[in-house]
Amino acid sequence: MAAAPRTVLISGCSSGIGLELAVQLAHDPKKRYQVVATMRDLGKKETLEAAAGEALGQTLTVAQLDVCSDESVAQCLSCIQGEVDVLVNNAGMGLVGPLEGLSLAAMQNVFDTNFFGAVRLVKAVLPGMKRRRQGHIVVTSSVMGLQGELVIFNDVYAASKFALEGFFESLAIQLLQFNIFISLVEPGPVVTEFEGKLLAQVSTAEFPGTDPDTLHYFRDLYLPASRELFRSVGQSPQDVVQAIVNVISSARPPLRRQTNVRYSPLIMLKTVDSSGSLYVRTTHRLLFRCPRLLNLGLQCLSCGCLPTRVRPDEQNGAHDPHP
Repeated sequence: MAAAPRTVLISGCSSGIGLELAVQLAHDPKKRYQVVATMRDLGKKETLEAAAGEALGQTLTVAQLDVCSDESVAQCLSCIQGEVDVLVNNAGMGLVGPLEGLSLAAMQNVFDTNFFGAVRLVKAVLPGMKRRRQGHIVVTSSVMGLQGELVIFNDVYAASKFALEGFFESLAIQLLQFNIFISLVEPGPVVTEFEGKLLAQVSTAEFPGTDPDTLHYFRDLYLPASRELFRSVGQSPQDVVQAIVNVISSARPPLRRQTNVRYSPLIMLKTVDSSGSLYVRTTHRLLFRCPRLLNLGLQCLSCGCLPTRVRPDEQNGAHDPHP
């Protein structure tokens, strides 16, 4: 007798990874999932509904959810039949620019969405998962929750991802006692329309209060290096979604799953010296003194001529075959 479909609640489904994930799970050939795809603004639901096709109203429903609002979370959960079996915390936002030119309100908004939004959803679904002694919480994190130096001028975004990593790593130990698993999926750069627009916007922004030298570093060093990073090692949303689907379908979900093998050497650089000095000085030298060498290294990562010792499907143990 076939098992009942698992209810999967996904935040941030108006575009990008959230949209692709919702559609792929809803079209699962084995019909293992009942997807509740949510977004803050339902005015943006047309793209998702068109992509869902015949799954809309069958294995996929669209619901309004603002992760920054207790009332919105409660209202969304009250409309779900049964309990949430899998929660995917995907809603998030970025913030790029010199620190002096960013307002505290903008920084707080990033944390309200990226960190406290995830915490709010977990608090809402956790009682039911504990009562049933089963559940899976998946978090769209980032390699910038593991290292923050190479992609400079993303200080606040990196901080929000570091907060997610620490919070969920600690929580994972507690929840294992209740047979509840936590998985942090850590993409590197992901090529989306949003990222392109964001880089275009900040390239002409003023950032009042920022000194001329820092503005020069931001515009003439960071922006070209960032574009090269996305061009060289960037993944498509579909690549990241496949990694998340594998995690959700896993019999023994991993705590962490990095999705981009080409980014692994940049992550491993941090582990070479536990003091952090080697990592900071090497990254500083590449960014500020030898940008051509950095570009050459990124090109080598792009073509695969630099060795990588970590494969996304091997580093975290066994999982079920692709659905």
